[in-house]
Amino acid sequence: MGIVNVTPDSFFDGGRHPAAGAALAHAQRLLDEGADILDIGGESTRPGAAEVGADEELERVLPVIEALRGAPVPLSIDTSKPPVMRAALAAGASIVNDVRALQAPGALEAVAGSGCGVVLMHMRGVPRTMQQAPHYDDVLAEVGAFLRARCAALAAAAVAADRIVVDPGFGFGKTAAHSWSLLAKLAHLEVGGAPVLAGVSRKSMLGEATGRAVGERLAASLAAALIAVQRGAAIVRVHDVAATRDALAVWQTIKNSEGGL
Repeated sequence: MGIVNVTPDSFFDGGRHPAAGAALAHAQRLLDEGADILDIGGESTRPGAAEVGADEELERVLPVIEALRGAPVPLSIDTSKPPVMRAALAAGASIVNDVRALQAPGALEAVAGSGCGVVLMHMRGVPRTMQQAPHYDDVLAEVGAFLRARCAALAAAAVAADRIVVDPGFGFGKTAAHSWSLLAKLAHLEVGGAPVLAGVSRKSMLGEATGRAVGERLAASLAAALIAVQRGAAIVRVHDVAATRDALAVWQTIKNSEGGL
C-alpha cells in the first residue's frame, strides 16, 4: 500500500504533495514502483495533529481520487469522517482506511452497504493527545480485544468478514516500547483470522531505535516491513514502494529456495 498524503503537515511528506497535481504525480510514481494499493489521505494523523474539517478534506482528496479512478489498483481513502467516506467511495475509492475503526457516528453506516473493503485500526485517544503517557497492562491483548470487538460490530451490521483488514496502529496512542512489543508479537495478534496491515514506515519508533531523523529512516523502514511480513502482515503501508518491494523480493526468493540445493 503506497501512501499519497495530500496534506501540508504529515510527519514525513507533509507539504510535498499538497495540491492535486503534485499528489497525482506522486501516485503515478508509486504505481510505477509497483504499489498494489494507493492510500489517499487529506488529514494528517501524526501525533499532535489538529483536525481538518470535512469540506477541506474533500477539497484535498476528491480531485486526486477522481483523476485516479481508472488506475489499475484499488484506491483507499484514509479518513474517519462519514461524509468523506461516502464522497470518496462515490468518486472511485474501494477501500476505507479508518484510524478510528468506524467509531464515529454514521461511519459504519457509510460503508456497510457499499461493498467496499475496510481497514480497522487501533488507536487509543486522538492524534492531538494520543502520545501523552499512553498505558497498557498487556498491549497485545488489549489491541487484539479492541480489533475483535470492532470486527464483531461490523459483522452485526452485515459487513462480510472478507471485506475487513485490521491494523494494530503502530505509534497511535502507544509508546515506542508498546509498538516494538506489538511488532515482535504480531504473529500472536488474535483478530479472528482477519488479514493484518502494518504501518511502520518512517515512524518515530524507528527513530528512537536508530537515532535517525525521519528522512534517514529508509533502511529501518525496510527492516520493519520485512519483520512485519515475516510475522504475518498481509499488507504493509509504506512511503517507499520500490525499495520495500525489492527487500520483500529478496526475502521471498529465500523462502522459495528453502529446501533446494
